[in-house]
Amino acid sequence: MRISEVKELLDLKSEQFNSSDFIGTDPIQIPHQFSKKEDIEIIGLLVALIAWGNRKSIINNGNKLVDIMGGEPHNFILDYDTRYLREIQFVHRTFNTIDLDFMLRALKEVYSTQGSLEHVFSPHADYPGIKGRIVNFRETLLSIPHEKRSEKHLSNPLKKSAAKRINMYLRWMCRKDEHGVDFGIWSSIPTSELYLPLDVHTGNVARKLNLIKRTQNDWETLEELMHKLRQMDPLDPVKYDFALFGLGAFDHF
Repeated sequence: MRISEVKELLDLKSEQFNSSDFIGTDPIQIPHQFSKKEDIEIIGLLVALIAWGNRKSIINNGNKLVDIMGGEPHNFILDYDTRYLREIQFVHRTFNTIDLDFMLRALKEVYSTQGSLEHVFSPHADYPGIKGRIVNFRETLLSIPHEKRSEKHLSNPLKKSAAKRINMYLRWMCRKDEHGVDFGIWSSIPTSELYLPLDVHTGNVARKLNLIKRTQNDWETLEELMHKLRQMDPLDPVKYDFALFGLGAFDHF
């Protein structure tokens, strides 16, 4: 397909899948239970961090997290103490109660000192753009005492990770979405700067459309893909996440 034909297809599919119907099939439905900005940020991050594997399992465990926090993520975080989890067992694949306790303690520190997760995605002095913002976020959270095992749940683009779950979270928080799927509650990161959450579906479809050549789903491949998507829409390139994911997951392209 010529690039103009690819763009036409992706524009069409973005419009099709970037709709309210998408919410009911996706983990984003969990933060959509809330209207308070801080609640959306907190539960959105936790759900994004467990967003790998079976989607039904992700959604079920996302709802379990809501229950653990009594339906009030922000208030729960501000009052959090490790003893709250002594009677709770939480497991999603390799993310367990130890990892959840670390994340809750880290979030308490963020909200007690900075007021919002948005602030920990500030630019990094040594790395430009979204890569630097993710590095800053990761370094901030890992400054809280933690077990080594928990570090794997915070992807590191400096080690070539495509940081799929964190990029998905940033899409949720930052993208101005007239269809009401993404929240767009953060203003400090422009939509034009966002990176797509590269996964098996988006990577495979992108290769079939000759948007990327590399076989790994890593940060370098993500850079290659974003270069092409920004040529199609420099202001909102990650809208094509809906098209690439939908073509793979729903249309079996």
